[in-house]
Amino acid sequence: MAAISAAAPFVARDRDLYNRALVRGWLYVVLLVLFALVLVGGATRLTDSGLSITEWKPIHGVIPPLNDAEWQEEFQLYQQIPQYAELNKGMSIEAFKSIFWWEWAHRILARSVGLVFALPLLFFWATRRIERGLGPKLAGILLLGGLQGAIGWWMVASGLVDRVSVSQYRLATHLTLAALIFTATMVVARGLAPHSEPAADRSTQRLAGFIVLLALIQIYLGGLVAGLDAGLSYNTWPLMDGKLIPGDLLIIEPAWRNFFESPKTVQFVHRLGAYTVFAVALWHMIATRMRLSGSTHARRATLLFLLVLVQASIGIGTLLMQVPLHMALTHQGFALVVLGFAAAHWRGTKGAYPLPHEIALRN
Repeated sequence: MAAISAAAPFVARDRDLYNRALVRGWLYVVLLVLFALVLVGGATRLTDSGLSITEWKPIHGVIPPLNDAEWQEEFQLYQQIPQYAELNKGMSIEAFKSIFWWEWAHRILARSVGLVFALPLLFFWATRRIERGLGPKLAGILLLGGLQGAIGWWMVASGLVDRVSVSQYRLATHLTLAALIFTATMVVARGLAPHSEPAADRSTQRLAGFIVLLALIQIYLGGLVAGLDAGLSYNTWPLMDGKLIPGDLLIIEPAWRNFFESPKTVQFVHRLGAYTVFAVALWHMIATRMRLSGSTHARRATLLFLLVLVQASIGIGTLLMQVPLHMALTHQGFALVVLGFAAAHWRGTKGAYPLPHEIALRN
């Protein structure tokens, strides 16, 4: 009996670690689907395909047109919006199909990530593999996913009546919420992972968290750039319009609108955001290596800076090459890589969530 009692904590620990591995593996799959969703969304925007499906049919919309009559019906709906009348008048049905499939793939992936998240969540909840305190976090991510679907349609609707493209405000909101969902999923997954070292000091934790915030802001700014096609002009670096600080940045009245509606100002602010992320990541690496030399925290801070450096290089290359599709998608995809690693690093500085059996022993 004494031997059984002595072994109980180890059995409980092994059970907790096993359950965590299952949940963590599921969340990593969710992250992969989210990554694919954001890339396809980027391709949809860059190919001007986002308005090709003019109705929101969450259930029926899973089935694409299956015959010529259905294709003609979809095409006729598209012909009624300003984008067709002003930009694509005379488009062939085959050309329409090419943009339709991008938007359809984006929507089907969005539905898929909902199922990939919700169904395993129900299973893990029913089998009591969701730890106390973890349920609200996962439910919150699920609710954000539902909100993201509504915001996606809100974004598309902005381009169906008076515009030939979607609102940059709504596009940036849609992209940033996707990045926020990606971040939250990564933080939870990393919190469930084993950690080889104790938590870092509070200063290191705060700076790591600040980099995550800066990355999210930079992604929002990138959404504004994409929404305004601001990357298609001023394709020089480090100078912009022949200067380090270009003129006419506040030409629109009132002045605040320039930061959201002027392609020149939005691109310049995006550049400033990149410089800020680079500088803070560099300082974080130096400070962490000095404060916690040889630790995994220091190694992660170094890798994070190198990822930021690569992303900056990709961004400059994308600009100089005048935003070809493959470079723009690489830039967007690598932004998620930087954000995901920054989120994982931040959670790593805080240590893993306490195991359920450890909490029970304390109580």
